[in-house]
Amino acid sequence: MTPKRKFLQRITDGLALSELWRNFRADARSSYRLYSLEVDSIRKPGVGRVKHFIRVSKQFLWAIIEKLSPARRFLLVIALILLFANMGGTWENSQGELVSFHWGGSFWGGILLFILLALEIADRVVMKRDLQIAKEIQSWLLPATPPPVPGLEIAFATRPANTVAGDFYDVFPRSNSSSPGGAYLVTIADVAGKSVPAAMLMATYQASLKTLAGTSESLIELVGRMNNYACGNSQNGRRFTTTFVAEYHPTSRSLSYVNAGHNPPILRRRTGAIERLEAGGIPLGIVESAPYESGKVTLETGDWLAVFTDGVTEAENSRAEEYDEARLMIVLLANQALSPPAMLTAIMQDLDRFVADAPQHDDITLLLLKAV
Repeated sequence: MTPKRKFLQRITDGLALSELWRNFRADARSSYRLYSLEVDSIRKPGVGRVKHFIRVSKQFLWAIIEKLSPARRFLLVIALILLFANMGGTWENSQGELVSFHWGGSFWGGILLFILLALEIADRVVMKRDLQIAKEIQSWLLPATPPPVPGLEIAFATRPANTVAGDFYDVFPRSNSSSPGGAYLVTIADVAGKSVPAAMLMATYQASLKTLAGTSESLIELVGRMNNYACGNSQNGRRFTTTFVAEYHPTSRSLSYVNAGHNPPILRRRTGAIERLEAGGIPLGIVESAPYESGKVTLETGDWLAVFTDGVTEAENSRAEEYDEARLMIVLLANQALSPPAMLTAIMQDLDRFVADAPQHDDITLLLLKAV
Protein backbone atom coordinates (compact mmCIF):
# COMPACT_ATOMS: atom_id res chain seq x y z
CA MET A 1 0.00 0.00 0.00
CA THR A 2 1.41 3.38 -1.04
CA PRO A 3 1.89 6.12 1.61
CA LYS A 4 -0.83 8.17 -0.06
CA ARG A 5 -3.34 5.33 0.03
CA LYS A 6 -2.32 4.44 3.57
CA PHE A 7 -2.90 8.04 4.65
CA LEU A 8 -6.32 8.10 2.98
CA GLN A 9 -7.22 4.76 4.59
CA ARG A 10 -6.27 6.10 8.02
CA ILE A 11 -8.23 9.34 7.54
CA THR A 12 -11.42 7.71 6.23
CA ASP A 13 -11.20 4.54 8.35
CA GLY A 14 -11.92 2.53 5.22
CA LEU A 15 -15.31 4.13 4.54
CA ALA A 16 -16.52 4.73 1.00
CA LEU A 17 -17.25 8.25 -0.21
CA SER A 18 -21.02 7.68 0.02
CA GLU A 19 -20.66 6.45 3.62
CA LEU A 20 -18.56 9.48 4.52
CA TRP A 21 -21.19 11.80 3.06
CA ARG A 22 -23.96 9.96 4.92
CA ASN A 23 -22.03 10.27 8.20
CA PHE A 24 -21.40 13.95 7.58
CA ARG A 25 -25.09 14.60 6.90
CA ALA A 26 -26.08 12.75 10.08
CA ASP A 27 -23.57 14.77 12.11
CA ALA A 28 -24.68 18.03 10.49
CA ARG A 29 -28.36 17.32 11.24
CA SER A 30 -27.60 16.40 14.82
CA SER A 31 -25.53 19.57 15.36
CA TYR A 32 -28.16 21.74 13.71
CA ARG A 33 -30.88 20.34 15.97
CA LEU A 34 -28.73 21.12 19.00
CA TYR A 35 -27.96 24.73 18.09
CA SER A 36 -31.33 25.57 16.52
CA LEU A 37 -33.12 24.90 19.82
CA GLU A 38 -31.97 28.35 20.95
CA VAL A 39 -32.81 30.13 17.68
CA ASP A 40 -36.10 31.86 16.95
CA SER A 41 -36.39 31.20 13.23
CA ILE A 42 -39.94 32.60 12.78
CA ARG A 43 -39.94 35.76 10.68
CA LYS A 44 -41.84 38.56 12.36
CA PRO A 45 -44.41 40.60 10.39
CA GLY A 46 -42.85 43.57 8.63
CA VAL A 47 -39.29 42.21 8.83
CA GLY A 48 -37.57 41.78 5.47
CA ARG A 49 -35.91 38.55 4.39
CA VAL A 50 -32.38 39.97 4.54
CA LYS A 51 -32.85 41.45 8.00
CA HIS A 52 -34.47 38.21 9.19
CA PHE A 53 -31.56 36.18 7.80
CA ILE A 54 -29.03 38.39 9.58
CA ARG A 55 -30.95 38.11 12.87
CA VAL A 56 -31.21 34.32 12.68
CA SER A 57 -27.54 34.01 11.69
CA LYS A 58 -26.49 36.07 14.71
CA GLN A 59 -28.61 33.92 17.02
CA PHE A 60 -27.16 30.75 15.52
CA LEU A 61 -23.59 32.08 15.89
CA TRP A 62 -24.20 32.97 19.53
CA ALA A 63 -25.77 29.54 20.13
CA ILE A 64 -22.46 28.03 18.99
CA ILE A 65 -20.20 30.45 20.86
CA GLU A 66 -22.07 30.10 24.16
CA LYS A 67 -21.45 26.33 24.15
CA LEU A 68 -17.74 27.12 24.75
CA SER A 69 -16.18 28.04 28.07
CA PRO A 70 -15.45 31.80 28.57
CA ALA A 71 -11.71 31.30 27.96
CA ARG A 72 -12.38 29.41 24.72
CA ARG A 73 -14.88 32.02 23.56
CA PHE A 74 -12.19 34.65 23.96
CA LEU A 75 -9.70 32.47 22.08
CA LEU A 76 -12.23 32.02 19.26
CA VAL A 77 -12.85 35.78 18.96
CA ILE A 78 -9.09 36.48 18.81
CA ALA A 79 -8.65 33.75 16.19
CA LEU A 80 -11.46 35.15 14.01
CA ILE A 81 -10.01 38.66 14.26
CA LEU A 82 -6.57 37.42 13.24
CA LEU A 83 -7.99 35.44 10.31
CA PHE A 84 -9.23 38.65 8.72
CA ALA A 85 -6.51 40.97 10.03
CA ASN A 86 -4.16 42.28 7.36
CA MET A 87 -1.93 45.22 8.10
CA GLY A 88 0.54 47.01 5.87
CA GLY A 89 2.13 50.32 5.13
CA THR A 90 5.26 52.16 3.99
CA TRP A 91 7.81 54.36 5.72
CA GLU A 92 11.00 56.21 4.79
CA ASN A 93 14.24 54.96 6.32
CA SER A 94 17.30 57.04 7.23
CA GLN A 95 18.68 56.78 3.68
CA GLY A 96 15.48 58.27 2.28
CA GLU A 97 14.31 54.94 0.79
CA LEU A 98 10.69 53.87 0.97
CA VAL A 99 10.21 50.60 2.79
CA SER A 100 6.92 48.71 2.71
CA PHE A 101 5.71 45.98 5.03
CA HIS A 102 2.77 43.62 5.14
CA TRP A 103 1.58 41.44 8.04
CA GLY A 104 -1.17 38.85 7.69
CA GLY A 105 -2.76 37.34 10.77
CA SER A 106 -4.37 34.41 8.95
CA PHE A 107 -1.58 32.00 9.91
CA TRP A 108 -1.79 32.83 13.61
CA GLY A 109 -5.58 32.82 13.48
CA GLY A 110 -5.40 29.33 12.02
CA ILE A 111 -3.01 28.22 14.78
CA LEU A 112 -5.39 29.51 17.45
CA LEU A 113 -8.33 27.73 15.80
CA PHE A 114 -6.29 24.52 15.74
CA ILE A 115 -5.52 24.92 19.46
CA LEU A 116 -9.22 25.50 20.15
CA LEU A 117 -10.08 22.38 18.12
CA ALA A 118 -7.52 20.34 20.08
CA LEU A 119 -9.02 21.48 23.40
CA GLU A 120 -12.54 20.55 22.27
CA ILE A 121 -11.34 17.17 20.96
CA ALA A 122 -9.69 16.45 24.32
CA ASP A 123 -12.99 17.10 26.08
CA ARG A 124 -14.82 14.91 23.59
CA VAL A 125 -12.35 12.04 24.00
CA VAL A 126 -12.66 12.14 27.81
CA MET A 127 -16.45 12.26 27.57
CA LYS A 128 -16.53 9.48 25.00
CA ARG A 129 -14.35 7.31 27.23
CA ASP A 130 -16.66 7.91 30.21
CA LEU A 131 -19.73 7.18 28.08
CA GLN A 132 -18.15 3.97 26.83
CA ILE A 133 -17.61 2.86 30.42
CA ALA A 134 -21.23 3.78 31.19
CA LYS A 135 -22.33 1.76 28.14
CA GLU A 136 -20.41 -1.28 29.38
CA ILE A 137 -21.94 -0.97 32.84
CA GLN A 138 -25.40 -0.65 31.32
CA SER A 139 -24.84 -3.76 29.22
CA TRP A 140 -24.25 -5.68 32.47
CA LEU A 141 -27.66 -4.58 33.72
CA LEU A 142 -29.48 -5.84 30.63
CA PRO A 143 -29.76 -9.56 29.83
CA ALA A 144 -27.72 -10.68 26.83
CA THR A 145 -29.93 -13.69 26.10
CA PRO A 146 -33.43 -14.62 27.28
CA PRO A 147 -33.70 -17.23 30.05
CA PRO A 148 -35.48 -20.55 29.41
CA VAL A 149 -39.12 -20.17 30.43
CA PRO A 150 -41.43 -23.20 30.21
CA GLY A 151 -44.08 -22.67 27.54
CA LEU A 152 -42.51 -19.51 26.07
CA GLU A 153 -40.03 -18.56 23.37
CA ILE A 154 -38.54 -15.09 23.93
CA ALA A 155 -36.47 -12.63 21.96
CA PHE A 156 -35.54 -9.01 22.65
CA ALA A 157 -33.38 -6.22 21.28
CA THR A 158 -32.55 -2.63 22.14
CA ARG A 159 -30.96 0.16 20.14
CA PRO A 160 -30.01 3.35 22.03
CA ALA A 161 -30.38 6.73 20.35
CA ASN A 162 -27.13 7.76 22.04
CA THR A 163 -24.27 5.82 23.62
CA VAL A 164 -26.40 4.92 26.65
CA ALA A 165 -30.16 4.46 26.81
CA GLY A 166 -33.11 5.08 29.11
CA ASP A 167 -34.91 1.89 28.06
CA PHE A 168 -34.88 -1.26 30.17
CA TYR A 169 -36.08 -4.83 29.64
CA ASP A 170 -35.70 -8.10 31.49
CA VAL A 171 -37.18 -11.54 31.99
CA PHE A 172 -36.20 -13.39 35.17
CA PRO A 173 -37.65 -15.90 37.70
CA ARG A 174 -39.32 -14.53 40.81
CA SER A 175 -37.62 -16.27 43.71
CA ASN A 176 -40.34 -15.95 46.38
CA SER A 177 -43.30 -16.95 44.25
CA SER A 178 -45.86 -19.15 45.97
CA SER A 179 -47.26 -20.32 42.64
CA PRO A 180 -46.76 -24.04 41.81
CA GLY A 181 -44.07 -24.25 39.14
CA GLY A 182 -42.78 -20.80 40.02
CA ALA A 183 -43.30 -17.49 38.25
CA TYR A 184 -41.34 -15.18 35.96
CA LEU A 185 -41.32 -11.40 35.77
CA VAL A 186 -41.42 -9.83 32.32
CA THR A 187 -40.78 -6.09 32.16
CA ILE A 188 -39.98 -3.24 29.84
CA ALA A 189 -39.56 0.40 30.84
CA ASP A 190 -38.87 3.76 29.22
CA VAL A 191 -37.46 6.63 31.27
CA ALA A 192 -38.43 10.11 30.05
CA GLY A 193 -35.47 11.66 28.24
CA LYS A 194 -32.34 10.16 26.71
CA SER A 195 -28.64 9.61 27.30
CA VAL A 196 -26.91 9.77 30.72
CA PRO A 197 -29.75 11.17 32.94
CA ALA A 198 -32.22 8.61 31.63
CA ALA A 199 -29.63 5.81 31.89
CA MET A 200 -28.97 6.65 35.55
CA LEU A 201 -32.67 6.49 36.38
CA MET A 202 -32.95 3.28 34.39
CA ALA A 203 -30.33 1.76 36.71
CA THR A 204 -32.39 2.78 39.78
CA TYR A 205 -35.48 1.21 38.18
CA GLN A 206 -33.59 -2.04 37.66
CA ALA A 207 -32.27 -2.05 41.22
CA SER A 208 -35.66 -1.40 42.81
CA LEU A 209 -37.37 -4.01 40.62
CA LYS A 210 -34.84 -6.73 41.44
CA THR A 211 -35.06 -5.90 45.15
CA LEU A 212 -38.86 -5.88 45.31
CA ALA A 213 -39.15 -8.97 43.11
CA GLY A 214 -37.59 -10.97 45.94
CA THR A 215 -40.51 -10.17 48.25
CA SER A 216 -43.86 -11.95 48.44
CA GLU A 217 -45.83 -8.83 47.48
CA SER A 218 -48.48 -8.96 44.80
CA LEU A 219 -47.80 -7.41 41.42
CA ILE A 220 -49.92 -4.33 42.24
CA GLU A 221 -48.08 -3.84 45.53
CA LEU A 222 -44.74 -4.23 43.78
CA VAL A 223 -45.58 -1.56 41.18
CA GLY A 224 -46.98 0.74 43.87
CA ARG A 225 -43.77 0.58 45.89
CA MET A 226 -41.70 1.16 42.75
CA ASN A 227 -43.82 4.24 42.02
CA ASN A 228 -43.26 5.64 45.51
CA TYR A 229 -39.53 5.09 45.13
CA ALA A 230 -39.54 6.71 41.68
CA CYS A 231 -41.38 9.77 43.03
CA GLY A 232 -38.40 10.49 45.24
CA ASN A 233 -36.04 10.55 42.23
CA SER A 234 -38.16 12.07 39.46
CA GLN A 235 -37.50 15.82 39.91
CA ASN A 236 -41.14 16.56 40.72
CA GLY A 237 -42.46 14.30 37.98
CA ARG A 238 -40.22 15.58 35.18
CA ARG A 239 -38.27 12.31 35.05
CA PHE A 240 -41.13 9.80 35.03
CA THR A 241 -40.95 6.21 33.80
CA THR A 242 -43.49 4.33 31.73
CA THR A 243 -43.36 0.61 32.37
CA PHE A 244 -45.08 -2.69 31.70
CA VAL A 245 -44.56 -5.36 34.39
CA ALA A 246 -46.04 -8.85 34.02
CA GLU A 247 -45.90 -12.05 36.06
CA TYR A 248 -46.07 -15.28 34.06
CA HIS A 249 -47.08 -18.58 35.67
CA PRO A 250 -45.97 -21.53 33.49
CA THR A 251 -48.28 -24.07 35.16
CA SER A 252 -51.50 -22.15 34.44
CA ARG A 253 -50.00 -20.23 31.46
CA SER A 254 -51.56 -17.09 32.93
CA LEU A 255 -50.01 -13.65 32.60
CA SER A 256 -50.91 -11.02 35.21
CA TYR A 257 -49.76 -7.52 34.32
CA VAL A 258 -49.72 -3.83 35.27
CA ASN A 259 -49.31 -1.23 32.54
CA ALA A 260 -48.04 2.01 34.10
CA GLY A 261 -48.54 4.50 31.28
CA HIS A 262 -46.66 2.38 28.74
CA ASN A 263 -47.54 1.67 25.11
CA PRO A 264 -50.17 -1.10 25.37
CA PRO A 265 -48.50 -4.38 24.31
CA ILE A 266 -50.04 -6.21 21.38
CA LEU A 267 -51.39 -9.70 22.11
CA ARG A 268 -52.00 -11.46 18.82
CA ARG A 269 -54.05 -14.63 19.34
CA ARG A 270 -53.46 -17.69 17.15
CA THR A 271 -57.02 -17.15 15.88
CA GLY A 272 -56.01 -13.74 14.53
CA ALA A 273 -57.77 -11.71 17.23
CA ILE A 274 -55.89 -8.71 18.62
CA GLU A 275 -55.94 -7.68 22.29
CA ARG A 276 -54.22 -4.70 23.94
CA LEU A 277 -52.92 -4.98 27.50
CA GLU A 278 -53.94 -1.62 28.96
CA ALA A 279 -54.93 -2.20 32.61
CA GLY A 280 -52.70 -0.34 35.05
CA GLY A 281 -52.34 3.34 35.83
CA ILE A 282 -50.16 6.41 35.35
CA PRO A 283 -46.37 6.33 34.76
CA LEU A 284 -44.09 5.85 37.74
CA GLY A 285 -42.73 8.95 39.45
CA ILE A 286 -45.60 11.39 38.90
CA VAL A 287 -47.98 10.96 41.87
CA GLU A 288 -46.96 9.20 45.07
CA SER A 289 -49.34 6.42 46.21
CA ALA A 290 -51.13 6.50 42.85
CA PRO A 291 -53.63 3.62 42.45
CA TYR A 292 -52.87 0.76 40.04
CA GLU A 293 -54.94 -2.12 38.79
CA SER A 294 -53.89 -5.34 37.15
CA GLY A 295 -55.10 -7.28 34.16
CA LYS A 296 -54.84 -10.99 33.40
CA VAL A 297 -54.73 -13.07 30.22
CA THR A 298 -54.10 -16.74 29.51
CA LEU A 299 -51.64 -17.57 26.74
CA GLU A 300 -52.40 -20.42 24.35
CA THR A 301 -50.07 -22.15 21.94
CA GLY A 302 -49.44 -19.92 18.95
CA ASP A 303 -50.21 -16.64 20.73
CA TRP A 304 -47.78 -13.74 20.27
CA LEU A 305 -47.08 -10.88 22.69
CA ALA A 306 -45.16 -7.83 21.44
CA VAL A 307 -43.99 -5.37 24.10
CA PHE A 308 -42.23 -2.24 22.85
CA THR A 309 -41.21 1.31 23.70
CA ASP A 310 -42.44 4.34 21.78
CA GLY A 311 -39.06 4.55 20.05
CA VAL A 312 -40.32 1.75 17.77
CA THR A 313 -43.68 3.18 16.70
CA GLU A 314 -42.53 6.83 16.70
CA ALA A 315 -39.39 6.26 14.63
CA GLU A 316 -39.41 8.79 11.79
CA ASN A 317 -38.15 8.73 8.22
CA SER A 318 -36.74 11.73 6.33
CA ARG A 319 -40.32 12.96 5.61
CA ALA A 320 -41.11 13.07 9.36
CA GLU A 321 -43.56 10.14 8.95
CA GLU A 322 -43.83 7.75 11.91
CA TYR A 323 -43.44 3.99 11.68
CA ASP A 324 -46.61 3.67 13.84
CA GLU A 325 -48.35 0.62 15.29
CA ALA A 326 -50.25 -0.22 12.09
CA ARG A 327 -47.04 -1.09 10.27
CA LEU A 328 -45.74 -3.06 13.25
CA MET A 329 -49.02 -5.00 13.28
CA ILE A 330 -48.63 -5.84 9.58
CA VAL A 331 -45.18 -7.33 10.14
CA LEU A 332 -46.47 -9.34 13.12
CA LEU A 333 -49.37 -10.72 11.09
CA ALA A 334 -47.25 -11.50 8.02
CA ASN A 335 -44.57 -13.44 9.93
CA GLN A 336 -46.53 -15.28 12.62
CA ALA A 337 -45.03 -18.66 11.63
CA LEU A 338 -41.51 -17.47 12.46
CA SER A 339 -39.66 -17.99 15.72
CA PRO A 340 -39.29 -14.94 18.02
CA PRO A 341 -35.62 -14.32 17.00
CA ALA A 342 -36.59 -14.44 13.32
CA MET A 343 -39.62 -12.23 13.94
CA LEU A 344 -37.41 -9.77 15.81
CA THR A 345 -35.03 -9.64 12.85
CA ALA A 346 -37.92 -9.10 10.43
CA ILE A 347 -39.31 -6.17 12.46
CA MET A 348 -35.94 -4.47 12.93
CA GLN A 349 -35.14 -4.84 9.21
CA ASP A 350 -38.52 -3.39 8.26
CA LEU A 351 -37.92 -0.52 10.69
CA ASP A 352 -34.51 0.14 9.14
CA ARG A 353 -35.98 0.17 5.62
CA PHE A 354 -38.63 2.65 6.71
CA VAL A 355 -36.28 5.02 8.55
CA ALA A 356 -33.43 4.71 6.00
CA ASP A 357 -30.77 7.34 6.75
CA ALA A 358 -32.95 9.55 8.98
CA PRO A 359 -31.43 10.13 12.46
CA GLN A 360 -32.72 8.08 15.40
CA HIS A 361 -34.52 10.35 17.89
CA ASP A 362 -35.37 7.89 20.66
CA ASP A 363 -34.22 4.61 22.18
CA ILE A 364 -35.74 1.55 20.48
CA THR A 365 -36.57 -1.56 22.50
CA LEU A 366 -38.68 -4.53 21.51
CA LEU A 367 -39.53 -7.71 23.46
CA LEU A 368 -41.35 -10.64 21.82
CA LEU A 369 -42.94 -13.69 23.48
CA LYS A 370 -44.53 -16.65 21.74
CA ALA A 371 -46.52 -19.32 23.55
CA VAL A 372 -45.41 -22.82 22.50
